[in-house]
Amino acid sequence: MFQQTTLDNGLRIITSSMPHTRSVTLGFMVGGGSRYESDEEAGAFHFIEHLCFKGTPSRPTPREISETIEGVGGIMNASTDREITTYWCKVARPHFDIALDLLVDMVCNPLFDANELEKERNVILEELAMSNDHPDARAGLLIDETMWPNQALGRDVGGSHESVSKLSRDAMMRFVTHQYVPSNAVVSVAGNVTHEEVVESFNRYLGDWKTGTPLDWFPAINDQTAPRVRTEYRKSEQAHICLSLQGLSIDDPQRYIADMLSAVLGEGMSSRLFLELREERGLAYEANSGNSHYRDTGAFEIYAAVDPKNAVVAIETILEELEKLKSGIPESELTKSKEFAKGRLLLRMEDTRSVALWLGSQALMRKEMLTVDEVVERIDCITTDELHQMAKTLIVPERMNMAVVGPFRSAAKFEKLLGAPAAA
Repeated sequence: MFQQTTLDNGLRIITSSMPHTRSVTLGFMVGGGSRYESDEEAGAFHFIEHLCFKGTPSRPTPREISETIEGVGGIMNASTDREITTYWCKVARPHFDIALDLLVDMVCNPLFDANELEKERNVILEELAMSNDHPDARAGLLIDETMWPNQALGRDVGGSHESVSKLSRDAMMRFVTHQYVPSNAVVSVAGNVTHEEVVESFNRYLGDWKTGTPLDWFPAINDQTAPRVRTEYRKSEQAHICLSLQGLSIDDPQRYIADMLSAVLGEGMSSRLFLELREERGLAYEANSGNSHYRDTGAFEIYAAVDPKNAVVAIETILEELEKLKSGIPESELTKSKEFAKGRLLLRMEDTRSVALWLGSQALMRKEMLTVDEVVERIDCITTDELHQMAKTLIVPERMNMAVVGPFRSAAKFEKLLGAPAAA
């Protein structure tokens, strides 16, 4: 499914040849995100990502950057997470060289112009304010703060109003100098291309990219011994409920079992949570679960949005469904969930962007790279006994976290549901 070459300077190049497609996607991944930042530097990597779109010596304005890609009908975007920053372009195959030139120029030659920096500071502050205006997004941030309090993993990736307002150009340049280096980056290309032409092209552009020593990230502190509950008052039409338990790291050999447990519980319209909360009880329009996997830890997460007057019964229902998982899962349900998970993965692999970013993130973040067939094989090997044991391992009441955003002045009734100590 893929080929890999490492240049002399340490840059890894991954390709997946998809000759039946008319598009090509180029992904550029850098090891860096909010887990590398101190409290004072929070939001720096996200800020850097924005500034890479604001001009280079050869394309000194944001308009010239956007017109380069949109002028050939392509699309381009970027994202910053806790451990990785990703830039990507997707274009029709004839415009591969244009996309390559643009992407390398943006990531490796940003101007970081002082005037553009100050304008973008205001844009980011508006982005943070926009997220804060959405109760569901706020609940997602609050559950992270609850699960990983007073540490990098629990902070908003975009930083805070206070930190972004004070971030200096020098602070951001320090991260660029250390993290934006070939040994800490991966290029991934998928589409109607050959590995040889991609390697030759990137070697021509980046073969002399200077090496450097990346900074360390802040490890997770998992010392929870009792349930935690956080609430935030919002005069909203719905209560937004997040529950989270300690999960598995990205390289844990049992991560696919944890992912399968989530598929059974809350992924898709035939999952247990969806059927119980929506179809049987009519409590929620949206209810789902998922896993987040990081370098040294993870999270098993559940979300539902309900009428505030139904918040307690919805949480009780979720807790009941979690307990049921610990009683075992029938073979027939496991088979259905396996086919669901495999089918979703295989469908994603028809898109060049999904393939490029999936492979690139694996290369950067994991100790081993798997093909789709190897992932499918691992899914097929999961047994009901393994799923049963995973449920007992993950679903531990003392390590339950809950965040609720809605019209609630007190957290008392939610603390009672989890048996959590009252907030001071």
